[in-house]
Amino acid sequence: MERGNMKRGNMKRDDHKRVTGDLEICDMDFANPAHCAGLVRVLDSYASGPVGGGKPLSAEVRQRLVPALRELPSARIVLAFRGDQPVGLAICFLAFSTFHARPLLNIHDLAVVPEHRGQGVGRALLEAVETRARQGGCVKLTLEVQESNRRAWDFYLDFGFADFEIAGPTPTRFLSKPLA
Repeated sequence: MERGNMKRGNMKRDDHKRVTGDLEICDMDFANPAHCAGLVRVLDSYASGPVGGGKPLSAEVRQRLVPALRELPSARIVLAFRGDQPVGLAICFLAFSTFHARPLLNIHDLAVVPEHRGQGVGRALLEAVETRARQGGCVKLTLEVQESNRRAWDFYLDFGFADFEIAGPTPTRFLSKPLA
């Protein structure tokens, strides 16, 4: 199985670009100012909403976000555009499953701007991420979702995600400890 497609900088510009109707799904191009601005715009929209915490990204985060992601070798970002308008994104990070000795891809953020929800953008992004993960030899996709976000929860279940269980029916929980 070819693993090169999950490596950064190993793809031709059009290798991972798909247009469906008026929706274009493409890999993040950090040299493209429209991609950089679109990433910040969509993520800020997500952060500003009730599921994202209800606060826009700080000026400091907005300034650091693109350069920090650009320098992170494990980052894999897929964008959705309608015309020249960014409407969604999937920010993912390549990781490793020790139990399978194979890479995995974690979907850290999947966001669609409110006026484009329910129009297939999220599904198109997930399909693109899954395609890239399969081409890269990943054993699985992972993500976190708030239990109270029933719309997202149902969407992910419909797409094939399930609670992660190691031994028995007790789901594994994702925990966090702030360091700053």
